[in-house]
Amino acid sequence: MHMSRSPAIRVVSPLDSSTPPQQRPAHGSAEVVAEISAGLLAAKAHTSPKFLYDALGSKLFEAICELPEYYPTRTEAAIFKAYGGDMAHVIGSGATLIDLGAGNCAKAASLFPLLQPAQYVPVDISRDFLLGAVAQLQQRFPHIEMTALGLDFSNGFALPDSVHAGRRVFFYPGSSIGNFSPTQAVDFLRGLRANAGPDGGLLIGVDLIKDHAVLDAAYDDALGVTGAFNLNMLRHLNHLAGADFDVEQWKHVAFFDFEHSRIEMHLEARCPLTVNWRGGERDFARGERIHTEDSYKYTRQSFVNLLERAGFATTRVWTDDDNWFAVIHARVI
Repeated sequence: MHMSRSPAIRVVSPLDSSTPPQQRPAHGSAEVVAEISAGLLAAKAHTSPKFLYDALGSKLFEAICELPEYYPTRTEAAIFKAYGGDMAHVIGSGATLIDLGAGNCAKAASLFPLLQPAQYVPVDISRDFLLGAVAQLQQRFPHIEMTALGLDFSNGFALPDSVHAGRRVFFYPGSSIGNFSPTQAVDFLRGLRANAGPDGGLLIGVDLIKDHAVLDAAYDDALGVTGAFNLNMLRHLNHLAGADFDVEQWKHVAFFDFEHSRIEMHLEARCPLTVNWRGGERDFARGERIHTEDSYKYTRQSFVNLLERAGFATTRVWTDDDNWFAVIHARVI
C-alpha cells in the first residue's frame, strides 16, 4: 500500500517569504486589534470564535472532545470507522487532502490508510500547535507529502503554490461549519468551491438537530472544561489586544436558541466592571454578555440545500443510527 519512494515533506510556515503577505497571520497586529475592538464596542458585544484557539485553547478543545457529554467527536469517529471504506471508494486515492481547522490532525490521520492522499495540507489558526502536530505526524506517514498552513481561513483564503493544483478534496470535520450563520456558510463554501477546481470535492461533518438537553450538556459539561475553554479566550484577548480582562470576573453561559437552531456561547460579567485594551475601553454591567460562539444545527435536507446553493452536488450522506451527526461528500458541480 505504501509507495517505495518518499516524496519531499514540506512544513511551510506562513511567515516564509514564499507565502503571500495576505495569508500571513496577524496576531496582535493593528488589524486584529481593530477586529477585536469593533466586536467589543458593538451594541451587543461579541468576538470571533477563532480567538478561542490559542495554544492552550487548542489543548482544552482536545480535552472537550474526550468528555462524555460531547457527542460530536465520538459520533463522527464512529461514522468514519463504519463507512471509511465507502468514503474512500467515492473520493478515490491520490488526492490533495486539505484539512481545515486541523488541530492535532488526528481525524485526517485516521483516514490516511483508506484515502491514501498524495499530499496532506492541514490548515489551522493556531500555528505553533499545528506545526508541532505535523512534525509528529510526518514521522508516522513519511510517504505522504505534507504542507502545513498556519493561517486564518474564516474570511476566505487563496492556497499558495505549494499546494498541488490537481484534484483537491477539502476536509472539514467536527461540525465547525456550524460556527458560520447559514448565509456565511454559503459564502464560505463558495470560496472552497473556487479553490477546489473542476475535479475537486468536499468531505464535511455536520451536526444534526436533536433533543436540546443533549445539545445543552455538550456545551456546558459537568467538569467545566468547556467553560475553561470559553474563559481562556479572555486571556488570549489580553495577549492580542493588550486588554485587562480578569477571568475571575466572568462566567461561561451556553444554551440552545430554538429560533435560530443554534447553540450560543457567551461570557457573562459577574459584577460591574470596565475593560481596557489598546485604543478602547468598555463598561460592562453585571449580567452583560460577550457573545463568543454560535454552533448552528441542521437537518440533513437543510444542509444538502445549503451545499447546492454553494455550487456543490451531494454524492453521499452517512449518518449514525440515531441521526445525531452526518458526514457528507459533495463534488463541484
